[in-house]
Amino acid sequence: MSYVKSAVMVPHPPLILPRIGKGEEKHIQEIIDAYKQAAKTIVDEKPDTVIIISPHAPSYYDYMQLSSGKSGKGSMAQFGNYEEQFEIQYDTQMVDEISRLADEAGIPAGTLGQQDGTLDHGTMVPLYFLKDLPENTKFIRIGVAGIDNRMHYMLGQLIARAAKDLGRKVAIVASGDLSHCQKAGTHYGYKECGPAYDKKIMDIMSRAAFDELLQISEQEAQDAMVCGQKPFCVMAGALDGLKPETKSLAHSAFFGVGYGVITYNDLNPDASRDFGRQAQEQLNEETRKRMEKEDPWVALARKAINAAILEQEILEVPADLPEELLNTQAGAFVSIHEDGALRGCIGTTEPTRDSLAKEIIFNAIAASTRDPRFPAIAPYELNNLEINVDVLNKAEPIHSIDDLDVKKYGVIVTKDDHRGLLLPDLEGVDTVEKQLSIAKQKAGLSPDEPDCVIERFEVVRHR
Repeated sequence: MSYVKSAVMVPHPPLILPRIGKGEEKHIQEIIDAYKQAAKTIVDEKPDTVIIISPHAPSYYDYMQLSSGKSGKGSMAQFGNYEEQFEIQYDTQMVDEISRLADEAGIPAGTLGQQDGTLDHGTMVPLYFLKDLPENTKFIRIGVAGIDNRMHYMLGQLIARAAKDLGRKVAIVASGDLSHCQKAGTHYGYKECGPAYDKKIMDIMSRAAFDELLQISEQEAQDAMVCGQKPFCVMAGALDGLKPETKSLAHSAFFGVGYGVITYNDLNPDASRDFGRQAQEQLNEETRKRMEKEDPWVALARKAINAAILEQEILEVPADLPEELLNTQAGAFVSIHEDGALRGCIGTTEPTRDSLAKEIIFNAIAASTRDPRFPAIAPYELNNLEINVDVLNKAEPIHSIDDLDVKKYGVIVTKDDHRGLLLPDLEGVDTVEKQLSIAKQKAGLSPDEPDCVIERFEVVRHR
């Protein structure tokens, strides 16, 4: 028996409320009508608790936050509507249970973040359409995070477990807009990937093909300027192992932002739809294949990162390494990427340890735990990491920028006590001028700072 009784995927444009749209909302009347129909599917189930996942609720890079306290309040005053007020009572027992399960599973979710009790518009717009719920209905509000789709899906699975543990009948509201870049002349403009994303996500979600949802990359969603994908993943996780009756009710991009409404009802167990397990197995297999291809330089960096994150230990230098790692000294950079995005990069331009192996170990630990641009890598991320090790040859001064080549040489820019380095052959760095500009900025200098000492160096890159 499933305690998740219904779910909806809905947008949250404030202008859909008459006092805000002032007639403009009629351009998306099909969305309004679909929204009412979707809300009715929830109201008819008479859930004990409605869970709203909103990308505009309090959020953190590395933590999925549940709103705590007894209640939340808000209004649409920031959008010029001073009459519309909202107050909801939170299901504190279920919030505690989800938090407990997350802590037990090592999933970064709970109530630890800052709490102010103010509702966001991604929560209040759905509430506007859910006014017919009984007064004793409880709510849970959840924010999304910078972490990947799979972890949001796993949070959804925990929601379903908590509902079963407590005997709660719950409904899930995934509040999120689709691509924001679908019309020239609007605030976000037009990009080809915008309509393409909407077509793809509406197809996937209308088929409840949640395995395909998990395969959409972070970069694809970012390029299309989407805010709804992670709420959709949380909802999908709550429906893991269930086969829904799915109805795609409406889609519009009239205002340049995609709005889609889909309902999920009549949920029945289906063992073939355990997409969370399937995704984990696929990730494990991809990690295994990746590690098989890693040479000893990269494998050493990965072992050092795993030891630091999982055991809080500094890896001892293994005895079975190639002679070059054990008996030579060199500067080295360790670069870490996750889902194609940089996750950490720390290195040394000259040797600081008595072997290259130790250089890599200490720089790998620093890149994974002390890069000031990112929080420390968490255990759940380890299987997602792609690691590069760049071993630096000795730098040499140049006489002209004609001596530089962005593919072949990295650069070191120095002026007084300012020093900046940029590795060669980086994505998006396709001219010498851009390479020098970035290196100067990394040194704390202006991009066109004159009279700098410039050196070049080659690297041996290990992937």
